[in-house]
Amino acid sequence: MKSLRRHGTLGVDRDSEIVAFDFDERDPGMLEMFRLAIVGAKRHGRHVGICGEAPANYPEIARYLAQLGIDSISVNPSSILRTMQVVSEEERSATAANGAPPNAAE
Repeated sequence: MKSLRRHGTLGVDRDSEIVAFDFDERDPGMLEMFRLAIVGAKRHGRHVGICGEAPANYPEIARYLAQLGIDSISVNPSSILRTMQVVSEEERSATAANGAPPNAAE
């Protein structure tokens, strides 16, 4: 299902040799989809997480998801420590700035 959302959001088949070069998870459309999903889930008291390598491949995505208050990020074992460090730093930064961890429901 996650791949279908990605493909539908960008209109790109990342497995196609013809257009895969144009696929980038950092596309503003993808970032907005992440935001809408997280804010909507939080508004309805639902857990929201992501499974995939975008947060591991692009630390700015992990940081953005943490800012939005995502509940969980699942990545490959080789990426866990690096991704945890990015998320932890973002949560510490948000706590220092706001006195509370990030929460998209606010």
